[in-house]
Amino acid sequence: MKALIRIAGIAALLVLAVAQRGAFGQPVAGAKATGDQHRSYEFAPTRATIPYRIYVPTSWDGDSSLPILLFLHGAGANESTYLDTAGGLLRQLAEKHGYIVVSPLGFTPLGAYGNPLRLPAVFGESATAAAQRAAVTPARRRELDLSELEVVTVLEIVTEEYGADRSRTFLAGHSMGSGGVWHLSARYPDRWRAVAPMSGPFIDRERYPFERIRDLPIFVTEGTGAEPSLAGSRALAQFMRAGDFDFEYLEVDGDHGGMVPMVWPAIFDFFDRVSARDAKSVR
Repeated sequence: MKALIRIAGIAALLVLAVAQRGAFGQPVAGAKATGDQHRSYEFAPTRATIPYRIYVPTSWDGDSSLPILLFLHGAGANESTYLDTAGGLLRQLAEKHGYIVVSPLGFTPLGAYGNPLRLPAVFGESATAAAQRAAVTPARRRELDLSELEVVTVLEIVTEEYGADRSRTFLAGHSMGSGGVWHLSARYPDRWRAVAPMSGPFIDRERYPFERIRDLPIFVTEGTGAEPSLAGSRALAQFMRAGDFDFEYLEVDGDHGGMVPMVWPAIFDFFDRVSARDAKSVR
């Protein structure tokens, strides 16, 4: 608990720094670059230079507030891996649907965005999850906390720089990144308009604060060849449907990695539907 309070305090200071000075000293005034951008910044808590990558639609008029998607990569990947997968499909869909995409490193490639769970601790494997939590060392706890803080920081930098629509901030991730989606969804439920965890049900049924995400639109996707996450995703889908959450589930005929480009179009369509639903409700 003390660690979370400390990290929350640092996050507040970093948000203030971004708002006042732009991307840690980089000016926010003037024309903003569009298209595919490889970037880096100095992460204040450690003074390390950390890379991140963004895509801004080339059709952006420089004034309107675009929706923004924070994407969390899987273990063994980095900030660029998924933006280059399948010939850059994620970038193409961001251009088509008009989304800014933010792809951070997560402090380290295995930072896990705050969630200590990994295979085989999928939904329904609570004893395994408990053992993994108990094995977290102080050094690993620090890495987890800083990974969470780092991705939230990068999102804030880009949101401020481009004036993105905070009411249309979306979250998605694959594998380890899916575990990050579940973790960040419960930590900051009001920050996200909708979330899309992909092939990574790293969520402990006995400990997860489900009531915090009850009103959050969630789209879980999985591959039928993705063992052993498939069983966990199916059990999670059954649980969420029985609990009457704002929930959708899709399986595609692909393995753990191959399912990613197969579900991207459906994820963007889901995010668009949620936005349209909101617009209709205020008319």
